[in-house]
Amino acid sequence: MKFIKIVLIFLLMSSCRKYDPIVVTPNDYHNAVDRVVQIMIHDIFSPPVASRIFVYPNIAAYEILAKQGGKYKSLSGQVSGLTAIPDPDDSKSINYELSALIAHLDLSRKLIFSEDQIVEYRDSLYNIWESENPEVFRNSKKYALKVSEYITAWMEKDNYIQTRTMSKYSIDMDDISRWQPTPPSYMDGIEPHWNKIRPLVLDSVSQFKPVPPPEFSLNENSRFYKELKEVYDTSNRITEAGDTSKEIEIAQFWDCNPYVSVTRGHLMFATKKITPGAHWIGITKIACKKSNFNYNETVFAYTKASIAMFDAFISCWDEKYRSNLVRPETLINLYFNDNWKPILQTPPFPEYTSGHSVVSGAASVILTDIFGDNFSFDDDTETPYGLPVRNFKSFYAASSEAAISRLYGGIHYRAAIENGLKQGKDLGRFIVKRLHMTNE
Repeated sequence: MKFIKIVLIFLLMSSCRKYDPIVVTPNDYHNAVDRVVQIMIHDIFSPPVASRIFVYPNIAAYEILAKQGGKYKSLSGQVSGLTAIPDPDDSKSINYELSALIAHLDLSRKLIFSEDQIVEYRDSLYNIWESENPEVFRNSKKYALKVSEYITAWMEKDNYIQTRTMSKYSIDMDDISRWQPTPPSYMDGIEPHWNKIRPLVLDSVSQFKPVPPPEFSLNENSRFYKELKEVYDTSNRITEAGDTSKEIEIAQFWDCNPYVSVTRGHLMFATKKITPGAHWIGITKIACKKSNFNYNETVFAYTKASIAMFDAFISCWDEKYRSNLVRPETLINLYFNDNWKPILQTPPFPEYTSGHSVVSGAASVILTDIFGDNFSFDDDTETPYGLPVRNFKSFYAASSEAAISRLYGGIHYRAAIENGLKQGKDLGRFIVKRLHMTNE
């Protein structure tokens, strides 16, 4: 009898225990994004696919926060095909910030290959949150997973699954003006059907179709030939300067090619690098921290930036496989110097327009709209990969450097850089004008 009384007293005390609220901070969200980026690098996702991995988890998190009312407005009816997410159960105690982070992790888990890595990370957080407040954790988790399923169903209608079974890029070896695989891996063209992916804000994939590239010609007086020669001459000049070359530093800082291959004897292996989108996600993190953004503001910034970059990749890839332009490396090896190698390894897809230029242009417009012009920052995104911090006076200055880095790296002609940057900025301005994410 005495034992039963002790048990009853313990149960009564447990039921009356007061739990503190679960506090979810901006750093918790940054850390989750960072973890996903690390897994993406490990799994080697292409730049377009990486943009898809960023955007849907951010949208899921943002939509949950928008359910609170107040400053932030739902994207329902603003992005293609998205309708209102399910309402939470008002009778339950829900931590919306916690739900947003759980939804982000769950969507990310579905989009990467190394699922076990994110599950391990997620479960470590689950244990902490559940110990802090079991009821609120369970309620918040249940709602988060419900929203995750809803966003997943919408996401799976974006044609990505269908493009997995479409034909590979067809190489035309008889037309030297068309793209051909490049050394050292001679990989097939990446994502030739990415223009079939549903955009989020654009009215059509070709809405920001750039002007055509200069007409292909090997006549020394033609614009195309002069731009080809510029790539060759620039590469030779800065290579001769060696380690003192600022241009080489810029090229390496903005490389962002997840497909870089290294040959050692008979072995070939890939080195780990982030994508262009991941670099700008890193810049978004830097800006949020410098501005002391709260949790909701942080999710808002990530979401708006990732939406712009997602549509920017669709717009860029639409043009890449339409113009289907040969890379400088192919022509320089054929007509100038068969031993020449670009400073950066040529990525495996057509040349025009420059993907980094388009995405950097779009991201710079969005971040300028959020954080303001002349927002200086120290970009330490590449320090984990052995590269020094670079300082920029504005997001536009960073995007301009990212764009010109492609010339220094020997992988793009000037037209692809300049027209690509314009393409991205025009797209970014359209998104700023079209999306209404706040009540201000």
